[in-house]
Formats: sequence, structure tokens, C-alpha cells
Amino acid sequence: MRMAVHPEAGCLDEYRRGGFETRPYLPDRSRTSSLLRVGGLQPFTTLDYPGELAAVVFCQGCPWGCRYCQNGHLLPSRGEGLIPWDDIIGFLRQRKGLLDALVLSGGEPTLQPALPLAIQQIKALGFKVGLHTAGCFPERLARVLPLLDWVGLDIKALPQDYPPLTGVPGSGEKAWRSLGLLLASGIAHEVRVTVHETLLPPDRLADLIRRLSQAGVRRLALQECQWRRTLDSNLGPSYSNGKDFVGDFGHLFECLEFRPSP
Repeated sequence: MRMAVHPEAGCLDEYRRGGFETRPYLPDRSRTSSLLRVGGLQPFTTLDYPGELAAVVFCQGCPWGCRYCQNGHLLPSRGEGLIPWDDIIGFLRQRKGLLDALVLSGGEPTLQPALPLAIQQIKALGFKVGLHTAGCFPERLARVLPLLDWVGLDIKALPQDYPPLTGVPGSGEKAWRSLGLLLASGIAHEVRVTVHETLLPPDRLADLIRRLSQAGVRRLALQECQWRRTLDSNLGPSYSNGKDFVGDFGHLFECLEFRPSP
């Protein structure tokens, strides 16, 4: 399993000790030409920001190694063929009037200290900004929430069930703290759960759905795992995709949606 290397510390151990949470989250304004490390760009989507025509930037680097991750090439903090941030800004200038929003996805966007400044640059061009995050860095998420228009938060399991999935002790507590911050912010959002019965058996999925409802989640998407492209090549198919849970638990939410694997 590949592990990301944090650009500030050079190893995952300090993240696991919680050291990164106490560090200032300030961009280096002397390096704005390479503001964010971008591993990919999807120039158009109608799916990644509900109700908006958007593009998606895939930020390079993630501190977790989730077994069902679809983007293993984005885990290292430094990757090959990175797209210069100036090219992203140039792309957005050409799409004024054609796109409504830019979604910052990953990888894990909040890994990068320059995220607030990048968001400000995007909004200065007139675009809404959406964020896809797993909630790895709750304090960092709290600082960018006021800048955002929409958030898609991945909640993977109940807090105690995170380490076998992410490979990182304490990751569940961080994700659920991020959930609390997002719910308190009032920002438009949805919570997404990826369903694979090996990692999230039906009884644990049912418990998770109930807990999310009790926490105040109103919009929840159950996503079928794309098992053919997972970081853990031994994961295999899941014979329970979560679709049946929509009928059983739909009354607990404003919207409970099942999204099949493409």
C-alpha cells in the first residue's frame, strides 16, 4: 500500500501523532505560480457539483491509503506530469460564461497549505468553488469553509472502523470532527459513503446511516465501489452495493441517493 508523504514534514508518522493539526495553515505567497500541486483536470462535469456546470481539479497528495481508493496515482505528494497552477487559472479565464464552478478534489485538497489562496483566486474570476474532502484535517477545513460554496464530504465508516480502511490510526475521529464542523457551518453540502461489504458489512452500514442521520446529515449518497480500480487489488467485487438501503432509510433524510458504479 502506497503512503503519501506530507510536503511539510516528509513522513506520515507526524500526521499520525497529530502534529500537523497545530501548524499554521498559511500559503507561501512567494510561490503563487505553483500554488497547488495539481495531478489532473476534468474540464467539464455535471455530476461533481450538484446543479452546476463545473470543472474538477485533482489535487496531488493524500495522507490516507484507503483500500478502495480509485486514484492511487494521486496519493504521493509529488507526482509526475503535474499541471502548473497558472495553467489552471488560464483554463478558467477561457471558461468564463461557460462554467459555473470549479471543484477541488483529490487526493486530499486540504493537505496543501496554499488552498485558501487558491480558492480566493478562483472566486476572484467569478466562479463558485466546491470541495471534495475526506475530512483528514478538520482545523484546516474549518479555515476554508467560509470561502466555499459547496462541500462533498466522504464519511467512510463509524470512527472506530476507519483504521483498517485508511491505514491511519485516529483517522475516524478526524473525519467525524470535520463532519461536525461542516454541519455547523450551514454551507450547502452532501455526505457520501462508498459501499463495499468487505469493508463496510450491511449491519455496519445500517449503523452508519443511522448515526449520520442522528448527527444531522440531511443529504446522503451511497456510492457503489468501483472495485476493478481500487488501491487494494485483492479487494474484489462486493455483492451488496447499498441500493436496498435507500428504501429502508430514505425517510431519515431529505435526500438519500444510490449511485451505481459507472
